[in-house]
Amino acid sequence: MSKDYEFIDHSYDVIVVGAGGSGLRATLGLAEQGLTTACITKVFPTRSHTVAAQGGISAALGNMGEDDWRWHMYDTVKGSDWLGDQDAIEYMCKEAPASVVELEHYGVPFSRTEDGRIYQRPFGGMTTHFGEGTAQRTCAAADRTGHAMLHTLYQQSLKRDAKFFVEYFVIDLIIEEGGCRGVVALDLAEGRLHRFRSHIVILATGGYGRAYFSCTSAHICTGDGNAMAQRAGFPLQDLEFVQFHPTGIYGAGMLITEGSRGEGGYLTNSSEERFMERYAPNAKDLASRDVVSRSITIEIREGRGVGVDKDHVHLHLEHLGTDVIEERLPGIAETAKIFAGVDITKDPIPVLPTVHYNMGGVPTNYYGEVVSSDNVGDEYVVPGLMAVGEAACVSVHGANRLGSNSLIDLVVFGRAAAIRCGELISSGDKFAPFGKNAGQMAVERVDRLRHARGGSSTAKLRLEMQRVMQNHAAVFRTGESLQKGIDLLEPIFNAFSDVSVADRSLIWNTDLIETFELENLLLQAMGTIKSAAYRTESRGAQAREDYPERDDTNWMKHTLVWVNEDGEARFGNREVRMNTLTDDVETIPPKARTY
Repeated sequence: MSKDYEFIDHSYDVIVVGAGGSGLRATLGLAEQGLTTACITKVFPTRSHTVAAQGGISAALGNMGEDDWRWHMYDTVKGSDWLGDQDAIEYMCKEAPASVVELEHYGVPFSRTEDGRIYQRPFGGMTTHFGEGTAQRTCAAADRTGHAMLHTLYQQSLKRDAKFFVEYFVIDLIIEEGGCRGVVALDLAEGRLHRFRSHIVILATGGYGRAYFSCTSAHICTGDGNAMAQRAGFPLQDLEFVQFHPTGIYGAGMLITEGSRGEGGYLTNSSEERFMERYAPNAKDLASRDVVSRSITIEIREGRGVGVDKDHVHLHLEHLGTDVIEERLPGIAETAKIFAGVDITKDPIPVLPTVHYNMGGVPTNYYGEVVSSDNVGDEYVVPGLMAVGEAACVSVHGANRLGSNSLIDLVVFGRAAAIRCGELISSGDKFAPFGKNAGQMAVERVDRLRHARGGSSTAKLRLEMQRVMQNHAAVFRTGESLQKGIDLLEPIFNAFSDVSVADRSLIWNTDLIETFELENLLLQAMGTIKSAAYRTESRGAQAREDYPERDDTNWMKHTLVWVNEDGEARFGNREVRMNTLTDDVETIPPKARTY
């Protein structure tokens, strides 16, 4: 091995890859138990994408009206279009209230009611009495909830002596004898390769929204953990379910939180009609995100969009008044001013559905342990590997995530993974030695891309991929549009072997890092568009115009996809877990527990 690629070795009980909400909650939980913990992150922790989460975190606290975790569970099962695993959903909804109170005790500065309780706002799809009323379930720190959570969790992790490796890019997992033994990472500042050995690796690397041209995701959202799992031979689950947020700023993609509609905002078309009353007479502007996104798309398709090209709609907040906006939506006012040039106290915001969340990811159980399938289809737990947050598919969100369920997913399952680690290992347990070639695959990948001298730039291939995904795997899909997208994406995927990297150094080589990220994105883009073609039904965020009905007979199952280095996809299936954890859900009416 050349001097450029000599390893600096480390050993920790647990390694967490990613420092967003789930990664930090796992890190904190591990450190609290006395396990030696390393959190490796490619950006400073408080710049992780959870910082962009605006509206809030769901929990049936009942501070602003009656609520019950069973109602929350019903809403989540229904919102998932019955593809969510009900044991995981029960666990999340039951643990949510205590998890939010725990965050409060850690120091998250939630907004308050006049009597000092955590403020809660209504969100789309959140109901009381199993769909009969509207629940105020989303706990908020104004419209900067993710920002408040990240800062608090990072501070608490530092307090408990968790070790952070900041601005390190994890290249690949180290897999030996079918289990995960650690990771290889590149220190961006010094250009040195580090090999981390551990008993357990937790992937908390977020989603892959940047596979699309218009998305609310930060540039760092490239699904690195998902791609690592794919290269290690493990499947990804339910990639076809990509959530479009109804209200991204037109032309910029910046998120306008659903909390703005929870506070009383509403959508209008070119006739200034509040059109959601036609599509969802009861929930109206607070219908679930897939419903609102499709409704906006139909309005635009049928010529009722606003603007010169009639290609977006308006979101009205001006009627709320300056006091409400300054207290509860200050970040939205700032975002709209910067990215749309709009004063929301006077004018509506131009909005359009934009990619927001990946329901799919690395399949796990509700402990956070990664599960895979052997050659005969039998499921097994992958030793030493976990996944949490948007990188994971646990699956509490099924075919469509409800707003504010993402942050509670991060906290509950980040905590659950830490608890599970404490059950499986003890601080001081001996590490088995690495094999002779441990980490060599990562070294070869670094060397190959660092010296790539092809004819295609990373930026060119990335843009071509993003446009294909935006145009052919969008809100509405058909077999024809998806196949055309596959036919266009395959040459782009193959062209990556002819990529060019201009900078040959290892120190702060952003050209190289973006090329790593593009390779990761291409794997997931291919898995997504081929999975969408594979699932011949409409369910949640998968809206197939050629198969407009949900098909519970043939498709009440999760999609598993393996994508190899040639872009070829192999499919399998995993049963939806309809069983609950306990009998506590027996009080839920049968009509609310069955599809």
